[in-house]
Amino acid sequence: MHDVYVGWCEGLRDLGQQVARFNLSERLTFYGSALQEAGEGVFRKALTGEQATELAVNGLYAQLYKFRPDVLLSVSSFFMPPELLDLARSYGTRVVLLHTESPYEDERQLALAPHADVNLLNDPTNIERFAEVSIARYVPHAYRPDVHRPGPAVEKWRSDFAFVGTGYPTRIRFFERMTRHFDGVDVLLAGNWQAIEPDSPLRKYVPHELDDCFDNADGVDVYRSTRIGINLYRREAENPALSEGLTMGPREVEMAATGLFFMRDPRPEGDDVLHMLPTFASPEDAAEQVRYWLAHEDERNELAAKARDAVADRTFVNHAAALLRLLDRQPAVT
Repeated sequence: MHDVYVGWCEGLRDLGQQVARFNLSERLTFYGSALQEAGEGVFRKALTGEQATELAVNGLYAQLYKFRPDVLLSVSSFFMPPELLDLARSYGTRVVLLHTESPYEDERQLALAPHADVNLLNDPTNIERFAEVSIARYVPHAYRPDVHRPGPAVEKWRSDFAFVGTGYPTRIRFFERMTRHFDGVDVLLAGNWQAIEPDSPLRKYVPHELDDCFDNADGVDVYRSTRIGINLYRREAENPALSEGLTMGPREVEMAATGLFFMRDPRPEGDDVLHMLPTFASPEDAAEQVRYWLAHEDERNELAAKARDAVADRTFVNHAAALLRLLDRQPAVT
């Protein structure tokens, strides 16, 4: 969700807002990596996961005291203690939680929702439940126009077919079935694929070490360098009832904005906004469609251009402007 965090900072600054960033992810990494000597040449972690999280978040108390912001905007707030949010609100700071994992993690997100003035959801499946405890709004996934745009291909990422994302078990099974039918097709799978087995047929399609962190900027280069992409939603969730969402995911918006033709995993919003792009019914169907679309370049390019136009307004600056309008109408909680 780093792109979401950066995108909102950029959007708010573009609208003339003063933005102070709190680098929680870096602090979590720092405290989580701290070691202490446990013998000659032997080291162990200095802190438990809980202790590392507490120390990482503690810095935000100081930042809130020094900066005294009008608004605290927290992206994907799973490490945020409710008492910190309550304290911020007691001093007149309005708390906005941007929930990025709906509907998959809505039970966890709902636990924090009452401690915010505004809850922004990336999927409105359960928005009525959030609205019972606070102001709740659906905010679609967005793209960064300076990053997610057409550009030249990068030779090392060239492929016929590519996917960028996390290798959840359901995705691994899907691509293992799909790629059985891919003789002669140049495939690239990038992102977090640590869960694949050493003997998985997918291993040869991952162009980087499995434990490497794949940079978001490289993902854009992959989109610019492949001929066909695909969006495949995760099916893993807190419970099966939370696995089916309504809206497009961030990769769909980014691929469309970058000008990549891709096949869609059907969802209501995607069926409406990106109806010009094809959907698939199974791994075998997706494989067959890849072969078809590889042979129809002009049609691919035409549909990709229409998809790019369809998401043109889904920018962070537009979302930031909508949030500022909403906050202007809402009094601060005291």
